[in-house]
Amino acid sequence: MMFATRGGHLLAVLALLLAHAGVGAATPVVPAGDDDVADVLAAPTVRRSTATMTAGIPVDTAAVARQVRGAIGLARQTGDSRYWGRAQALLHASWDRTDAPVDLLQLQATVQQGRHEFDAARRILEALVVRAPERPQVWLDLAALDRLQARYAATLRACDAVERAGAALYGQACRLETVSLQGRHADATQGLQALVQASQDPGQRSWLLSLWAEALERAGRDAPALVAYRDSLRMQADLYTAVALSDLLLRTGQLQPALKVLQPLPRTDAVLLRQAAAMRRLDDPRWQSLRAELRTRAEELLRRGDDPDLHGREAALVRLWLDDDPAGALVLARRNLELQREPLDWWLVLHSAALAHDSGAWAQLQAQRKAVGLQDRRIDALRAPAASAQVKVRGE
Repeated sequence: MMFATRGGHLLAVLALLLAHAGVGAATPVVPAGDDDVADVLAAPTVRRSTATMTAGIPVDTAAVARQVRGAIGLARQTGDSRYWGRAQALLHASWDRTDAPVDLLQLQATVQQGRHEFDAARRILEALVVRAPERPQVWLDLAALDRLQARYAATLRACDAVERAGAALYGQACRLETVSLQGRHADATQGLQALVQASQDPGQRSWLLSLWAEALERAGRDAPALVAYRDSLRMQADLYTAVALSDLLLRTGQLQPALKVLQPLPRTDAVLLRQAAAMRRLDDPRWQSLRAELRTRAEELLRRGDDPDLHGREAALVRLWLDDDPAGALVLARRNLELQREPLDWWLVLHSAALAHDSGAWAQLQAQRKAVGLQDRRIDALRAPAASAQVKVRGE
């Protein structure tokens, strides 16, 4: 079973949509990872900052923001974490400066979220919603971070603030996505369908269709979800939605169609992992070269000094889907769950526990999931570990 997580995809799409709506303008970027949280909304007008960020050198906020957004876009499109470092370097003059322009602090939080430095990003965003409560994008960024960490009550409060800040449709979509995660499937799917039907803008409609598709999947309605994903991509190509579509196809055993969707996409880790998993299930020996490439990429991250815990989700999925090592996947997945708690993270840790026959971990994790309130039919379909069952990962 495979399925994508939205992470910051909502916010990445809003760059273009809110600009069209006249709420703000920004350069849209495409997320390459399932858990990216995007910066998208700039201020209604961009001004040159008169604050001195380094010794005697004034910062041109608009120019810096453009360069940083370009680096963020490359980080997402290529999956190369070095671009996050480049974005941080561009922001060095304003980094952690409480007197820095709001635009640049928002971008700092985006970089920190992209690098999975969630606590640091939260500190920035919580300061910004006090400093600039009228900015819907700041609230949307905070909502995405709360949702990623399964803080649903806090997410809903942030969604309400988005609407109060003047972005009603986006506040509604934010709220509907969250209640879908809480198990209010009928409310979420019907509400998102209504937003789709009311929208006339192709880009906005494409984004709403992708949200609706995900809510349908969480409700266990795969057939209409498949249609909604395809409709979304026909209106506007999008990396995240294409990966989500491939996950639905893989999960339902449609391996060749999944590979067809994945083939033209950028060679991010997420894409390579799914291609390898599909090829392996098809007994296509090319999966082994993709596994080797993923190993090389992981080694390069370590050589650059990246914290491996920040890539725990991907490492655990490799162990589960490609290495037949559910016990190893469980260790990595539990560590990852301390960082992020999207549906895939819960599915990954529970499925690993089941395949590793760890009934104690299974019971503990199910209690934790119940405590945060996540409801997802795909996770509900997982079977509790059976001590006598034979471990089987391939063809899951």
